[in-house]
Amino acid sequence: MKIRNYVKDCFTAIPASYEYPWAATNSSEEIIRKIIDTLDSSFKIINDVAIHKDAVVEQYAVLKGPLIIGKGCFVGAGSYLRGGVFLGDDVVIGPNCEVKSSFIFGRTKVAHLNYIGDSIVGSDVNIEAGAVLANQLNEKEGQEKMIGALIDGKIINTGSFKFGSLVGDGSRIGANAVLNPGTMLLPKSVVGRLEHVDQLKLDRTKL
Repeated sequence: MKIRNYVKDCFTAIPASYEYPWAATNSSEEIIRKIIDTLDSSFKIINDVAIHKDAVVEQYAVLKGPLIIGKGCFVGAGSYLRGGVFLGDDVVIGPNCEVKSSFIFGRTKVAHLNYIGDSIVGSDVNIEAGAVLANQLNEKEGQEKMIGALIDGKIINTGSFKFGSLVGDGSRIGANAVLNPGTMLLPKSVVGRLEHVDQLKLDRTKL
């Protein structure tokens, strides 16, 4: 399967049409507000935060809307969800994780002490403790901070200074792994523990 085909497939769960994942994450707040408007009475909605009646949110989690927490989800103590977050059914966000401007689909498990920024994470993904989906090139300056993504052998300039990863369904991300901004993983990808994924080991001036 090509990444471009998978990108198209993953948007069937997002009620809008986008060619690239960073367009969706950049618009996450708007998208999630529109989804909230369609939810039924099985969700309790307060200040743009929609929590399904069968979800569990532990004490001391910080929830900032717009946010959707789906049926059967678990959000652990001390976790921080902000900037437009969508959690599909049966997603687990362990203690002390931060999720920002991201879509995480059904049955995905995020262990604890993780950061997921401006990303789309497919269904049935397992992310072990301490793994980071980085969303900006903090070490760069000026236009060099613009993020690129490798799609089917071609570098695409995202036109964005903040984008994390697209992680395909069924992928496994090991403990303390780091995915560079712009990482694109096909379904059933495996990233080892302590591994650093950098798909753009090229001259950034070509972006």
